[in-house]
Amino acid sequence: MDNFLVTLLFMALIGAAIGGVTNHLAIKMLFRPYKAIYIKNWRLPFTPGLIPKRRDELARQLGLTVVNYLLTPETFRKKFFSKDIQDKIEHLVQTKVEETVFTNDKTIQDWLNLAGFAHMPTTIEQKVEAIVEGQFASVKNTLSTKSIRTLLSADIQQTIDEKIPVAVGHILEKGEDYFLSPEGEMTIKAMMDDFLSTKGSFGGMISMFLGDSSSLVGKVQRELVKFLQAPGTSTLLTKIFTQEWEKFKDRPAMDFLQDIQFEPLLAKLQVYVKEQLAIEKRLNQPISYYWPQGNEWVKHQVIPQVIEKGFVKAEEKLEDVLKRLNLQEVVREQVDSFPVEKLEELVLGISKREFKMITVLGAVLGGLIGIVQGLIVYFI
Repeated sequence: MDNFLVTLLFMALIGAAIGGVTNHLAIKMLFRPYKAIYIKNWRLPFTPGLIPKRRDELARQLGLTVVNYLLTPETFRKKFFSKDIQDKIEHLVQTKVEETVFTNDKTIQDWLNLAGFAHMPTTIEQKVEAIVEGQFASVKNTLSTKSIRTLLSADIQQTIDEKIPVAVGHILEKGEDYFLSPEGEMTIKAMMDDFLSTKGSFGGMISMFLGDSSSLVGKVQRELVKFLQAPGTSTLLTKIFTQEWEKFKDRPAMDFLQDIQFEPLLAKLQVYVKEQLAIEKRLNQPISYYWPQGNEWVKHQVIPQVIEKGFVKAEEKLEDVLKRLNLQEVVREQVDSFPVEKLEELVLGISKREFKMITVLGAVLGGLIGIVQGLIVYFI
């Protein structure tokens, strides 16, 4: 009986050792050896290990599994295109826009500095100077090459044409008032005296013959008034003014601007435009200064629509993007390039307890098998 127990215990120990060692070796052979072992041209069986040997197939299958079951378009839709995600992104964007864009702490110039346009005021002023100079040169060229007739529109010319008779009537009316006034009478008398004085002794004789010139002045005055009131005078002056106006319209505008110094005028105009624009001062204001309602409008109108349209477009392009990413090939390449040593360390680190239990289970089963064999040998 003692020999039976010793034999039974011995066979149990042998079975347990074989079962434990076999399972432990099987686990190790999943990864090791990492490379095939050759004796001359003969490859040692079971080398390399199972995972290194089937690495390419494993990488392909893992890539297919990821694409077909893990990172599918439907998975992305559920995770990234849900209403909850859209609301969170919308709230985040609204908060960031309010805190950054429409804050009073940052001016437009500060944003330009961040974007790398620190010299924007100077650049704008230079552009303004160039525009003013170009427009000034264009106007000057127009004045030099075109007549007044071509510069004035047809309605303006017609208006001036219609105003010539009115202006003539006004001039004649004012002339009549002047010559009937004491001042006009003195002018007539002075003109007559000057005229007679230029005639020498003959003029003196006429003066002595006429005696008092007051009656002659009155006669001249009445004749002048009659002349101004005559319809022919108005017609004559209207004709003269019309003819001169037609000649005036055919002359280049630059004929009347010969004495003007254009360079100082251009410089003053550029300075005036820059002063009125006040670019630097305007850029040193926040966006909210020019657009007080901008924050509310952007938050409640622009951002929700942009986010919604962005989600719709992104969802429409999702499958195409996933195809372009070629996740299957990415996973295959990553698995294929991943060191087997690191993969073994990772798997064993995660499943260390389970592998140890497999080894223990192998030892237990081996021990039970050894006991069964011992009992069979005893009874036989």
